[in-house]
Amino acid sequence: MASIFIQYSLVVLFLPLVAFLIQIFFGKRLPRQGDWVSIGAISITLVLAIIMFVRMIIEYDPGFKHEASFTWLDMGEFKIRLGFLVDNITVIMLLVVALISTCTHIFSTQYLKGDIRYSRYFAYLGLFTFSMNGIVLANNLMSMYMFWELVGVSSYLLIGHWFEKESAANASKKAFLTNRVGDIGFFIGIMILYSAIGSFAFSDIFDGVAKGLIAGSTLTIAGVGLFMGAMGKSSQFPLHIWLPDAMEGPTPVSALMHAATMVAAGVYLSVRIFPILTPDALLVVAYIGGFTAFFAATIAITQSDIKKVLAYSTVSQLGYMILAVGTGVYTAAFFHLLTHAMFKANLFYGSGSVIHAMHHALHEKHDHDTDPQDMHNMGGFKDEMPITYWSMLLSTMAIAGVPLFSGFLSKDAILAGTLSFAQHHPSHFLLPVFGFGAAAITAFYMFRMMFLTFHGEPKTPGIIDNIHESPKEMTGPLILLGTLSVFVWYTLPNLNPISTHGWFTDLVVPSDAAVPGNLTAKEIKAGADHAHHLAMYLSIAVATIGIFLSWLTYIKKGLSPEAWSKRSGFLYDWSLNKYYFDENYNRYIYQPSLRLADKIAWVDWELYDKYFINGFGRLTNWISKITGKFDFDVIDQIIVDGMGRITALVGRRLKTIQTGKLQNYLLYVTAGIIVLMVIQSF
Repeated sequence: MASIFIQYSLVVLFLPLVAFLIQIFFGKRLPRQGDWVSIGAISITLVLAIIMFVRMIIEYDPGFKHEASFTWLDMGEFKIRLGFLVDNITVIMLLVVALISTCTHIFSTQYLKGDIRYSRYFAYLGLFTFSMNGIVLANNLMSMYMFWELVGVSSYLLIGHWFEKESAANASKKAFLTNRVGDIGFFIGIMILYSAIGSFAFSDIFDGVAKGLIAGSTLTIAGVGLFMGAMGKSSQFPLHIWLPDAMEGPTPVSALMHAATMVAAGVYLSVRIFPILTPDALLVVAYIGGFTAFFAATIAITQSDIKKVLAYSTVSQLGYMILAVGTGVYTAAFFHLLTHAMFKANLFYGSGSVIHAMHHALHEKHDHDTDPQDMHNMGGFKDEMPITYWSMLLSTMAIAGVPLFSGFLSKDAILAGTLSFAQHHPSHFLLPVFGFGAAAITAFYMFRMMFLTFHGEPKTPGIIDNIHESPKEMTGPLILLGTLSVFVWYTLPNLNPISTHGWFTDLVVPSDAAVPGNLTAKEIKAGADHAHHLAMYLSIAVATIGIFLSWLTYIKKGLSPEAWSKRSGFLYDWSLNKYYFDENYNRYIYQPSLRLADKIAWVDWELYDKYFINGFGRLTNWISKITGKFDFDVIDQIIVDGMGRITALVGRRLKTIQTGKLQNYLLYVTAGIIVLMVIQSF
């Protein structure tokens, strides 16, 4: 059975790569530019992922684990082994990636219809999916790092798909370079662990930490270094700046990246390395995650671009997951990763459906000035786009933490763990404040998005007549993912809507930390279970308050957004302008770095190149001329040619003694003998 899982996993891994190669080389020559190749390949991976998931459910073995590895580099004592790990977490992640990727491929056939780089787009989707599957299947840090960088490259290509737009080109570069900052820390952490333990494999690293081969501040630094990689990929403060700009890519790409792939990679890494994180490293993780969750939520509350709202929502939800890892309930983080993948992908597809309808309607009106992504230009779409509305409403209730929906279960698990942590460590009371505060704000801005987009009167005159529901290729994924936002799919066979107990909690069981002195998994779970009911009541309360305030503001009109913005003063301006992070990064980091680069370039070109390199070249040229003249005039003309002339002269003189008479030769021999005898006598 285990070997079948490995075989299926390898097929799931490499099929998208095959699709990429076919598309990149032959896509334009194929019917429909080869989109059917990519869709077919990814559909097969989905089928195989479902088969593995069903077998996992049938086996129902929380300890299932199988590895396969091979030697990639052998240099005597230095060896690097690459390999694959298949366990319950892997199977679930492969299903999530395959499902969202399949939906993205199908959705894109209509959303990108007529695009000038249609085949290339599908090629890059295949490369992206291949890279993410590689991260999921890696059984060691080196394998993960290789696929990690490949995800960065493929995301750069997808975000910059419309590279003729300056904003898209800049967004792709921003994403790539920002992630490199986190990746440097990731690589340093890997090297620290390898130098201490001598292996990249997760199992060897866990054993090495448990044996004390690396401990104390060194282990903390290594853990924080690895977490820096997660900060970059999962867009955690202060490396969060790239993700909202990544909205410049096509909306299906946004759904893929924000739901189940790129941004989830950081959380997945954090879940994998949790056993080696020291208490100090966990505190760093917890505070960065908690602050990011609250901070990003306060930005989303003022945004008018529907994709920007969802982008900052993603940053905030990822903060929740990182907060869960830092407080010890990392299985809750993975649970939220699973539920979030479904409802967030659906919300992005829904926004894409709305934007698609807006584009069509504005085109019919010959209006090229109105922003099709600005929610203040929408309104009243509920009846015109019922499938989009109701599917997005299901996912909105899920992300807001409304009971009977998936997000309620996973957020409740995170908040319970956070509350338990604060109860045991009262000095860290800010962590639950971040968590519950972000939950209230999330409920407010998500329903604000729904009310502005679908309710009220249309904001753009005459547009409602041309607003229509999207094609079935776009609504199909909406229906599927909207359905998967309901709680029951994550708790079977248990049907209790306020309990997380079910197949997920039975199969994804937390492991004890490898770091001596850390709380055991049993102790962490007991604390979270104890805080469960209090966390549930508080989460329902804050969600209710957030939804009520949103309804009161945008439906009932009892509160004026304009009045609140004026009362908020500089806080509103800060939120609207994303706390001026981009501007401050530009002023205090980018521009000084550019000025420093200019100075270094001046030194390089004007001093080093001009005087050293070019001067050395001129000196070499002068020396070569001198040596060349010496070679020709002295060596060639005097010595070589002189020896030739002397040899010729001697030859001519010696030629005269060759008379051809035997008696003369006998005389020469006799004379020679006499000379030798005279020499010998002395």
